[in-house]
Amino acid sequence: MLAPRVDNRPYFLPLLLGTVVLAWVVLFAWGQSPYSEYLSHEELGQANLGLTARGLLVAVAFVSGWTLMTFAMMLPTSLPLINMFARMVRQRRNSRRLVALLVLGYVGTWALFGLAAHTGDRFIHVAVDRSEWLDDRSWLIAAVTFLVAGAYQFTPLKYHCLDKCRSPFSFINSHWSGLSERREAFLLGVNHGVFCVGCCWSIMLLMFAFGVGNLGWMLLLGGVMAVEKNATWGRSLSAPLGVALLAIGLLMVAWNAGLA
Repeated sequence: MLAPRVDNRPYFLPLLLGTVVLAWVVLFAWGQSPYSEYLSHEELGQANLGLTARGLLVAVAFVSGWTLMTFAMMLPTSLPLINMFARMVRQRRNSRRLVALLVLGYVGTWALFGLAAHTGDRFIHVAVDRSEWLDDRSWLIAAVTFLVAGAYQFTPLKYHCLDKCRSPFSFINSHWSGLSERREAFLLGVNHGVFCVGCCWSIMLLMFAFGVGNLGWMLLLGGVMAVEKNATWGRSLSAPLGVALLAIGLLMVAWNAGLA
């Protein structure tokens, strides 16, 4: 005799939100601990780390912190898609595993982006360490980051990825048939993560300037991305946000050029 199925729907969103809150709590505790240096941009920028044991430790710590940051900042922006998928598969016996695979694919995509960003950041710091000209103008790195983030807000790729993220029902329908359910659930998360990275990568790179564990900037940038992706008027936020980021980058250039 089959055991009666338990309706998990009332518990899904609280459990998911509880996981997000836990990620915020862990990041806060990490930032207050003696190991907070592993979340700082200054620690990442030490040119003598290389492929040493300490360098690998810093890389692992950063990617771990980045993954936690993804849970805290980006998972809430994808709640409409995750919740819709959970409702679509709720009659399947392994529905919780399918949702978990979706989240795993999504977070895994952001973790890989974090690893790539960390690697790129290391190359930049090595270049600064080897160039006296760049070392004297290290502010250019932050300025260029703001300028790139601002300019990307006006590109067709940004709007294409944003439209994909803002249409969870059509996105699920185009990536989910239910035939190879576990593989499709994981790839659905990966594909959604790819478009989410395509939508938000430039804004997330600003965290390198502020520090992965900076909760204030995480809240601000996470809120901006959540509105941009989910609010009915969010798409209209992209251009003003781009103007603001470009203005900050130009002000940094003008200010530092005036001091030179």
